[in-house]
Amino acid sequence: MEIQQEIDYKRIADAIEYFRLNFKSQPGLEQVAEHVNLSPFHFQRMFKQWAGVTPKQFLQYLSVEHAKAILKGEKATLFDAAFETGLSGTSRLHDLFIKVEGMTPGEYKNGGEQLKINYSFAETPFGTILAASTHKGICYIAFVDKGHEEAFAELYRLFPNAAYTHITDQIQQNALFVFTQDWNKLKEIKLHLKGTAFQLKVWEALLKVPMGGLTTYSEVAGEIDSPKAMQAVGTAVGHNPVAFLIPCHRVIKATGELGQYHWGSARKNAIIGWEASKIFN
Repeated sequence: MEIQQEIDYKRIADAIEYFRLNFKSQPGLEQVAEHVNLSPFHFQRMFKQWAGVTPKQFLQYLSVEHAKAILKGEKATLFDAAFETGLSGTSRLHDLFIKVEGMTPGEYKNGGEQLKINYSFAETPFGTILAASTHKGICYIAFVDKGHEEAFAELYRLFPNAAYTHITDQIQQNALFVFTQDWNKLKEIKLHLKGTAFQLKVWEALLKVPMGGLTTYSEVAGEIDSPKAMQAVGTAVGHNPVAFLIPCHRVIKATGELGQYHWGSARKNAIIGWEASKIFN
């Protein structure tokens, strides 16, 4: 059974997608509210509770003009601005708080038979997630769009011989504070990832993009000293095993268009706009 938070998010995501597909006609509040089967009053209130801004303000953060302005800005300025406004955690999180450790060949050979993995499901502002962890850190986070069983099956395919326990451990709980923005409770988040050396470099580069910031595939390629490897960077971004924490949603086209996302374009728009509303509002 869906809980109210997930129902609300699906309505908001549906509204964002409707705005995205019909932006040229500039649909009004009443039109979008009708599309998601809510009164204009309730839709406006729900949206502002979720994003902290009105739908109209939110859409400004999804515009090509806004994206281009972010891409042209100095990344150091974004870090400094977040710090000065008392939101230091939003930038420091990805620069200092998340540490990446690659799995050794022995830890994932033969389908991860040496691994003990805890996993659990949790609610976020962007829908249900499955979070999994080893004793060293988070190894997997995925949005759940087709039911718990299928979500777990995707995790199982990565590590078919691991020993699984359905439990929420401290490592997972600490990572979940990111979604609530409870920076005071946030401790260092450790990621224990299965990936090639190149993939790990790409994922670590993504962690340097602060909340509210955006980057491009070419910028990521330059960051890892592989300026001609944009296609390989794109593949690595697409294989990111830790949704949201490793912010592949912040990689957009050089034109300023937000582009596609493994977890759906509506969710990418929702996350980017939500993060911008926390920083720039």
